Amino acid sequence: MTTPEYEELLARGSHVQGALAILKGHRSYLELLPSMRRQEESLIPIALPLVRQEGRLWQLPCELAVLPCDPVWRVKTNREVLVFFHRQGEDFSQLLQRWRQTQIILGQPYEWVMPPRYSQVYNEGAEKIYPLFVLWPSSPQRIRQGLQGEGLPFFVHQEPAPAPQPADQPDPIPDSDLV
Repeated sequence: MTTPEYEELLARGSHVQGALAILKGHRSYLELLPSMRRQEESLIPIALPLVRQEGRLWQLPCELAVLPCDPVWRVKTNREVLVFFHRQGEDFSQLLQRWRQTQIILGQPYEWVMPPRYSQVYNEGAEKIYPLFVLWPSSPQRIRQGLQGEGLPFFVHQEPAPAPQPADQPDPIPDSDLV
């Protein structure tokens, strides 16, 4: 089960700027990018990622794979960030189990099924995989405690506040009509 906020963040994360915004939730992961000046060429976001192992396809149980990429050589680096969004109704054990399942799948040689525009990028597995967990203000405190206890990085995603209405709009009820 998902929510509109979940779907919105997943859609935004499928673009380079949205993926960068998610990585900013755990700033040390920005250091994994080869170039901040050439952002569009320095990372490949893949929503609901697939990997190929021994001729079989596997969908990873994470929401987003962020693959740092050398902008000059157009090759993926040996480090990858996997992003897990807390899902509505999911408890700590289920969230942690998705990370563990991902570790099992990626523990064997694999290659990424790349989006068509990145099909020419060298895409074999990584030496180091970094998880990142995205929680919501409504996520239970026990999930935060559990992730802290496991030493896993997370941040609480805050939706931007709605834009204030311009002051030049007329009041719906004029002051003279108030009793």
